[in-house]
Amino acid sequence: MNLNGVLPWRIFGTLCALVALLLVAACGTSSPEPEAAAPAAKAEAPKAAAPAAKAEAPKSAAPTAVPQVAAELPTGHVPEGRLRVGLKEMGPFILHPSTLGNPQIFVQGTAPIGEGLLMQNMDREVIGLLAESWSISDDFLTWTFKLNKGVQFHGGYGEMTAEDVIWSMQQWGLSKHPRAGQLAKFWEPREGTHAPDPYTVVVHSGDAVVSDVAQRWHSTPGGASTFIASKKQTDELGVDEAAVQMSATGPWDLVDSRTGEFWLMEAVADHWRQTPYFAELEFKEIPEESSRIAGFQTGQLDTFLMSFDNIPLLEQVEGAQTLGIPNAVGQNLRIYGNWYPMEGVEPRPGYDPELPWVSGNADVTSEEWIKAADVRRALVMAIDRQALVDTVLGGHGNIATPVHMYDNFEYLLEGRDWEYNPEKAKQLIADAGFPDGFSITLTPSIRGAPAETEGCEVIAQFWDDIGLDVKFQNIPYGTLRPQLVARTYQGATCHAGSPLPTPAAGYGSYMSGNPFNRGMEHPWSEAKMLEANATIDPDKRHAIEAEIGKWLFDHAMTDIRYYTIDAVWPVGPRLEPWGEHVKTTDMRQINGYEYIQHRK
Repeated sequence: MNLNGVLPWRIFGTLCALVALLLVAACGTSSPEPEAAAPAAKAEAPKAAAPAAKAEAPKSAAPTAVPQVAAELPTGHVPEGRLRVGLKEMGPFILHPSTLGNPQIFVQGTAPIGEGLLMQNMDREVIGLLAESWSISDDFLTWTFKLNKGVQFHGGYGEMTAEDVIWSMQQWGLSKHPRAGQLAKFWEPREGTHAPDPYTVVVHSGDAVVSDVAQRWHSTPGGASTFIASKKQTDELGVDEAAVQMSATGPWDLVDSRTGEFWLMEAVADHWRQTPYFAELEFKEIPEESSRIAGFQTGQLDTFLMSFDNIPLLEQVEGAQTLGIPNAVGQNLRIYGNWYPMEGVEPRPGYDPELPWVSGNADVTSEEWIKAADVRRALVMAIDRQALVDTVLGGHGNIATPVHMYDNFEYLLEGRDWEYNPEKAKQLIADAGFPDGFSITLTPSIRGAPAETEGCEVIAQFWDDIGLDVKFQNIPYGTLRPQLVARTYQGATCHAGSPLPTPAAGYGSYMSGNPFNRGMEHPWSEAKMLEANATIDPDKRHAIEAEIGKWLFDHAMTDIRYYTIDAVWPVGPRLEPWGEHVKTTDMRQINGYEYIQHRK
């Protein structure tokens, strides 16, 4: 097995890591595979594009324009053969901006059947996808997107226009999308939001929105991504029928699907951006890792998701290679139930002050609050984060960022970090009134991150060691997420997340107006996070973000990052690695399939 010379030097220099990430394949689906075809011609290298705007640095002025970049045009090659991928969980094929939920939002983001206005490249720069270019007014109230011309919808539904974009984005505001509340407000029909011509979209956002934050809502792929769909298709067929044969703009179009078994897609010939090298792309749902590994070993799968302790099995496959990205995914501990009463917000059914980690008083100086915060501190203090990295991740990760995936924003916490001290954790719990411990439910959010279940199981053991009764719950994410949306879940989760360009980009999941929630709503944080999202001046915004970050840390509130993970994706003997074409918006799932070539 060749593990050298596979990864582009500029991003994968740190990688002697084999962190298994995504998609794995199964045995025996009802969709027959064509015979292996001769290797297709190699695509030309992408043309150089004008530099895209990067995340705002603390000392820079707010930008007034954000440049472009369209990807290369079709290369004229003929797609051949079938690319086979295995996934843990896919759910039924139901893709529509107004109804899309999980896990489909993750799976669709990796195909991709749909494309967003923007994406994030391997240099972690936000660049254009369906949008050729975009600009933002000086007051950050008006966004103008210039669309690529000639982009065709699947199924003969014609060219994508500005009308489709405005309609699609307003549909996302009606869905259970994690940022539905913010999208609905941003794209609300109001004076100033219009299409002056078929290839220009002007959006008046109502309130100023930080560019880094709004760009995340419009980027693909990812768990909070969006795509543009054909309005004409939905008008003709209705939402339910359009959802099972979605007409979008991506390089793959659905051919067939069977819930619990497979999604089969075909390459879009002469795709406006990149015609795939493989004629078909098949996703197989295989919950058992042993079956996915067997599929890879026997050549029935080309890439898949596996745990780190199974890396030696990958090394035994002749011709297998790896593709990796450092610090690709962050793993968080989310402690649910801290949904404190707020004016204008209905009481949350999961708010129960009888839970040891939830206060009956939202006043952070009250005795009730201090005891509950101590219990939350104990839960984090009992976790040996470095031991998790060394064992579960095999060293392919780090514990450098204790709260959120702040990336280069650790300085906002002014040196704060979590200590590992199980004895002190026991004492904090006893002093809070629970000398004999208490019961808590712990659930891994199964969404494709490496070792997400295994790491969570070790945390359950750490908690057991300090006297807690841990009820470990291993359920599909499609079963867990509705509880998180409804604010009924009362426990903790191990939940993977993607890198953020600024802390404010992650605040949406704390806000009462969005469907998805990280386990906490509080009057102080809600007001501060809304303020940060609307503060355009970078220096002022970072000051607010620092205040929020320290508050979250000091009160041991939810979404505590316990390690980051280097993504390493298995590359089967039939494939060439495609690292330079990975979209880094969200790397919990493999992406860039349209660029995967037959190995020479």
